[in-house]
Amino acid sequence: MSEKGIKVINEKCVGCGVCVKACPFGAITLANKIAVIDLNTCTLCGACREACSFDAIEIFKPQIVRTDVSGYQGVWVFIEEESEKIAGVSFELLNKARQLASDLDTEVVGVYLGHTLKDKIPELFYKGADKVIFVDHPKLGHYIAENYANVISHLIQKYKPEIVLAGATTTGRSLVSRIAIRIYAGLTADCTGLDIDKDKHLLIQTRPAFGGNIMAQIITPNHRPQMATVRHKVMPECELDTNRTGKLIQEKVEEDLFDSRIRFIDFLKEEAYKVNLAEADIIVSGGRGLQKPENFEMIKALADSLGAAIGASRAAVDAGWMPYSHQVGQTGRTVSPKIYIACGISGQIQHLVGMQSAKVIVAINKDPQAPIFKVANYGIVGDIFKVIPLLTKALSNQAKTSTQCI
Repeated sequence: MSEKGIKVINEKCVGCGVCVKACPFGAITLANKIAVIDLNTCTLCGACREACSFDAIEIFKPQIVRTDVSGYQGVWVFIEEESEKIAGVSFELLNKARQLASDLDTEVVGVYLGHTLKDKIPELFYKGADKVIFVDHPKLGHYIAENYANVISHLIQKYKPEIVLAGATTTGRSLVSRIAIRIYAGLTADCTGLDIDKDKHLLIQTRPAFGGNIMAQIITPNHRPQMATVRHKVMPECELDTNRTGKLIQEKVEEDLFDSRIRFIDFLKEEAYKVNLAEADIIVSGGRGLQKPENFEMIKALADSLGAAIGASRAAVDAGWMPYSHQVGQTGRTVSPKIYIACGISGQIQHLVGMQSAKVIVAINKDPQAPIFKVANYGIVGDIFKVIPLLTKALSNQAKTSTQCI
């Protein structure tokens, strides 16, 4: 790949300062009445060139060419923190990485960034990592996408992994896209399947496309590492093996990898319902059939009677009836509970992508032709405003009876 860059044509620059004001990243200053661009900060967005009336700024972007893909080894998994513990999706990816690494005859490496987290590392070995690259630094104590991307990009350039995986979470999506840009690698987002072409050493990345109507298989033959984000709950974790050990590599990084323009102030977490949607064994979801937000109280009452989490279709979230964190589907969360109860949800493919791996699916809908019944194990054709209260009452009575017997 040819180099990217930007330069100021000194003969044309008049030092007017318009480009300084136009740069959204603060990458331009004036020195001796000539614009000076910080190449480490500039993103080549082009705002300065558009603002310059004297054509004094030239941008040249890289031309994509085939890179040497030899010498890259190892399957890396970005280890994500969630609520002060290792996120479940990281363990799922370690298990999948073991399968991929076996086909490639290579090793599984967990990449763990943070501060004072070393006591959690043995769990990564127990769950499948052969090695863990650990970077401990106070400036990594809180997730800042730019800092994490800079550090991991540095590690990738140093160690040259063949594959890099991360969860398709808010953190994973914001991080890995930045890394791919920095190292000129391909990236497939929201994968639901990963396999290896053993002859060509290619990662076959499967993801929904065209609104979930087809499953696309994507490869990256010309660039390394091959990068993908993977949805939570589409792959199982491996069994805990406390006898497994591995090699810890503790890396130190230079201060210039941390973006001085950004600092952590506070993290405001959206208030969640009683049961975590991603980890729930039972989920009760509501859709457009509930007609208005107040009717989600029925869903909450049913969920309470079952000790379940609450989900929602995209239509219900778009209407503002439930927060996005409860959305199940292609553009929301992928879940895999033991029981999934769909109330007033028609069952469009975008929703099915997120919940069809549930062990038991129960559908309640007044339309007997609703697509949800094609995937449901049990179906109730009826008015949800009559069925759900009756079901909730029956479950509550059963719970009371069980308590009395005890």
